[in-house]
Amino acid sequence: MHVKKRVVAATSVVAAAVMALSSCGGLSTGAPDSGSGGSGGAGSPWPTVKVGGVGVQSDIQDVTTFCGTEPIKIGYADGNANNTWRKATIALFRAQAAKCPNITQVMVTDAQNNTQKAISDINSMVAQGVNVIVTFGDAGQALLPAIRKANAAGVAVVPIVSSIGGTPGKDYVDFVSEDVEAYGRTLADWAVRTMHGKGNLVMLGGVAGSAYSRTVYDGVKKAVAEHPGIRLLNSDGYVATDWDVSKTQQVVAGLITKYGKIDGIVSDFGGGSVGGIRAFIAANKPLPVWAANDSNEFAGLWHRYHKQYPSYQIATESSRNWVVQAALNKGLAAHNGIADTEPSTYNLQIIEDSTNPEMMPKYDTSLPDDAILSSGLTVDQLKALYK
Repeated sequence: MHVKKRVVAATSVVAAAVMALSSCGGLSTGAPDSGSGGSGGAGSPWPTVKVGGVGVQSDIQDVTTFCGTEPIKIGYADGNANNTWRKATIALFRAQAAKCPNITQVMVTDAQNNTQKAISDINSMVAQGVNVIVTFGDAGQALLPAIRKANAAGVAVVPIVSSIGGTPGKDYVDFVSEDVEAYGRTLADWAVRTMHGKGNLVMLGGVAGSAYSRTVYDGVKKAVAEHPGIRLLNSDGYVATDWDVSKTQQVVAGLITKYGKIDGIVSDFGGGSVGGIRAFIAANKPLPVWAANDSNEFAGLWHRYHKQYPSYQIATESSRNWVVQAALNKGLAAHNGIADTEPSTYNLQIIEDSTNPEMMPKYDTSLPDDAILSSGLTVDQLKALYK
């Protein structure tokens, strides 16, 4: 049954890939070019999976709906598993896979921010008979040829969070992420409002060249453009931190030396932001307004220092590790020929706001500082992961 389906998929995708060669993939919202959206129908190699919908976390279904019954091998190809967010996402991927008794192998790779290794990891998974691949494609469009090749071989590939370009539903099953530009804009809007519309703002991103961080920056820049009293110090692009705590501390220490006065920071990694906060404390500088995604320690530092530094306020959006659940669902549904209408793009909202008494930052002293409370992992899973 599946051999026949793979042959049909491979035949269909050759024509589709030719049509998609000119597509560069839009980055206005962090999503690739999704074409007309909806199920692909007869012309799509994965006709049972809807592409292009927008929704919220509660729209994600239970993975058991899509497990199927035949033995399946799945893989998670990470571009750079160097931080707490990546570890939580991989743990959640494994936890979801464990709910499907027919999944016989879960393969996880780490490209260590090396584009050639990222390509090799995907090729290796295909060669080893992996049926479904979810990938955080830090290398961006450089991965697209390898993913198109996997797709043509009948492997259901679902990139998450970082755009790889191409066309979802044709070059791969779907692309799953939050609305990345809106994420950046929402955090920046909060920061600008909390700064009372004036002062110096910085945006911290991840690895150099990241399509994800670049799209967050686009949202930040659009928000700042509406407020002439705000100066975006890094006006030519985000400040790279590699999403690493130690490097973030070093980078922010350099920014403090260079600019002196920094009134607000927007970061696309709350867990890494703790390094930047330490840099301000070490320099004996007032802590600024800070907007990021949630992290137990990020919240804890606010509770520790906000009385000492009255200007220090924070807000977070969900760290949305849970998009990996939707991605795995889509990959399994595509492979098994099961209908899946879950959204491709997820809207995020502010979930913590130190200026709002009803949305105070949540610091759980029973959990390790590295824990991400909105990740989708249970308390027991978080304790086991970060013990």
